[in-house]
Amino acid sequence: MCSHWFPVWLLSTFPNRRIILASYEATFAASWGRKVRDSIIDGYSQGMVPITIRQDVAARNEWDVEGFEGGMFTTGVGGAVTGRGGNLLLIDDPTKNAEEANSPTYREKGWDWYRSTARTRLEPDAPIVLITTRWNKDDMAGRILEQEGNDWEIIKLPALAEPGDPLRREPDEPLWPNRYGEEELAQIKLDVGSYWWAALYQQSPTSREGGMFERSWFEIVDEAPEEARRVRYWDRAATVGGDFTSGTKMSTIDGITFFIEHVHRLRGTPGKNADEITGQAHVDGRHVRVRMEQEPGSSGKDTIWMYKQLLEGFDFKGDPVTGSKELRAENIAIDAEAGNVKLVRGDWNQAFLDEIDDFPHGVHDDQVDSTSGAYNALAKQKRPARSYQG
Repeated sequence: MCSHWFPVWLLSTFPNRRIILASYEATFAASWGRKVRDSIIDGYSQGMVPITIRQDVAARNEWDVEGFEGGMFTTGVGGAVTGRGGNLLLIDDPTKNAEEANSPTYREKGWDWYRSTARTRLEPDAPIVLITTRWNKDDMAGRILEQEGNDWEIIKLPALAEPGDPLRREPDEPLWPNRYGEEELAQIKLDVGSYWWAALYQQSPTSREGGMFERSWFEIVDEAPEEARRVRYWDRAATVGGDFTSGTKMSTIDGITFFIEHVHRLRGTPGKNADEITGQAHVDGRHVRVRMEQEPGSSGKDTIWMYKQLLEGFDFKGDPVTGSKELRAENIAIDAEAGNVKLVRGDWNQAFLDEIDDFPHGVHDDQVDSTSGAYNALAKQKRPARSYQG
């Protein structure tokens, strides 16, 4: 409605207006430019729209209205808008995904583009329309609300109605019950976790200063099923005497419930740590797969090659990771909140809970890194499909 039909109406009514539309990437933004252009051409041919497009300026990312000054230009957030004035700025989904939303660098880049590039290209009294899913309290919408909130009209449509709903729904009434009813939304909330539910579905992202995990989510049990699949995942410390090298042994029998069986922390020289990692593999047994975070570059490859020699006969692989530590911990945080991650009783429990309770703002994060690595290694195998209970 906002990025397709609104521009068609605006230019049909005010053909001298120029529209700038931006999105998280130029290709996606250009898809809106193409839809608007094609609808105007089709509407003109059917006598429903009083304007058409110039044949010599008709690219999907930039086109002009025949006989008038108006037209449309599309770009990605961060892209150039120099030399182009606009009577309307449409920003449709400036954030691509969770990784960008959780990255201070990406958030700052988008905000700098809005202030220094897009905002400065607008003609006097030109309106701005921002259509967005809220990913983070500090996203573009959050900063606009903080710094320019009094100048904006806000239309917030949460999945479940809150007091003062603009559609006059009763509290907790679904936004689109024929598509996502109360039971489906309850299951989604369980699947994605409270943080992403508040942000993506209720449009009310919360600060993570309080941490991603709560220790109360982790039930302590006496043992894990004997027939479970197991992995020991190692996160190696970058320096001696700083962070710990941590190895988490985790298991699952059904891909739904996970057991953290043991966490081994080391702090020594590379040679000493290699001896302990090798020794721990023999204690665990050859039925336990061994995985290790692989650092980028040739040094990371060399380290994995060395451990392959040391752990000959074991199922050992390096794991080249991507994304932030917080992003890699997202899935286990969701399952932990749902009660699907258990701790096997041991003298390491207290140190583990202390660290995970402070993550991502604590002094150390090695146990979280090795645990999320173990979880992700086990979860790569397809899970049984969830069923909705009516």
